[in-house]
Amino acid sequence: MAFEKVSFSDLVEVTENGCVQVRVKTSVREDGVEIGSGYHRHVVAPGDDYSAEDARVQAICVAVHTDEVILAYKAAQTEEPI
Repeated sequence: MAFEKVSFSDLVEVTENGCVQVRVKTSVREDGVEIGSGYHRHVVAPGDDYSAEDARVQAICVAVHTDEVILAYKAAQTEEPI
């Protein structure tokens, strides 16, 4: 009986303001058959360091987090709420 725990980004979404939402699935398997799983979500905001993300998430961040998007995101963070 062999158990293994596997984690991978199974869903990546880009929001209107350039944030990249990442859902990570953790699967517990016994002899190759999934016996349980769970999810964790986190956000990579424009300007954040994404070097620890998996290659697919990094590629999306490179494409989405342009200098223009980063500046607009940071400017929106300093505005007064309505």
